[in-house]
Amino acid sequence: MLIIWGLRVVYHTIARGVFFCRKCGGDRDYRHRAGRRFITVFFIPLVPLNKTGEHVQCATCKTRYVTEVLRLPTAAGMQEALPAGMRALVSAMLRAGDPSSQAARRKAIEAVTGAGAQGYDDAALDADLALPAEAGRAAVAALCGQLQVPAREWYLAEVIRIAMADGPLTGAERAAAEALALELGLTQAQTIGVITMTEQGAGQS
Repeated sequence: MLIIWGLRVVYHTIARGVFFCRKCGGDRDYRHRAGRRFITVFFIPLVPLNKTGEHVQCATCKTRYVTEVLRLPTAAGMQEALPAGMRALVSAMLRAGDPSSQAARRKAIEAVTGAGAQGYDDAALDADLALPAEAGRAAVAALCGQLQVPAREWYLAEVIRIAMADGPLTGAERAAAEALALELGLTQAQTIGVITMTEQGAGQS
C-alpha cells in the first residue's frame, strides 16, 4: 500500500477584531492567526511539529501583516480620540491661565473644532472647564496612544499657543504645559524644545 505523506502548515485563528488595513485604506475586520507545521498522511495533518509564527490577515482583501500592525490606530479610534483629547488639553491649559480671556477661548474653540468636534462653542467649553481637572486624563491618555511623537509635540505646541493668545506664558501656564507634556508621554528634553520653539515662534509673528 502506497502511503502519501508530506509537510503542511496549518493555521488557526486565535483572535478577531478591527484594525486599519493599509491596502484597503480603512478599518477592516481581521483574524489573528498562528501557524504550526504538521506531517501529513494522505494530505491529512496528523503529527504536529514546530510553530511557524503568527500573522494578521485582513478579512476583506486577505492581505497578511506582521502582528505589529495591531499597534496602529484605527480610523474610528483616531476620529474619537482626537477631539476628546484636544478638549481635555485645552481645558486644562485654560484652567491654568485666564478662562475668561476671549482671545484664549477663541483659539481654544478653533483648536477643538479643527480636531473634529463640530459645533463646539463657548457653552461646550464652559462645560469642559466645569469638570474636575482629573476628568480629562483618560482622554489625553487615549490621544497619546493614537499619536506618534511629532504629533504629540504638535498638540502640546497648540495648547501653548492657546495660553499665549493673551500674552506670554505665566508660571502656572508653563507648569501646566509641562504636566500635559508628561501625560502625552514626552520627555523633558522634548518638552523644553516644544515650549522654547513655540515661544520663539510667537515672538517672530
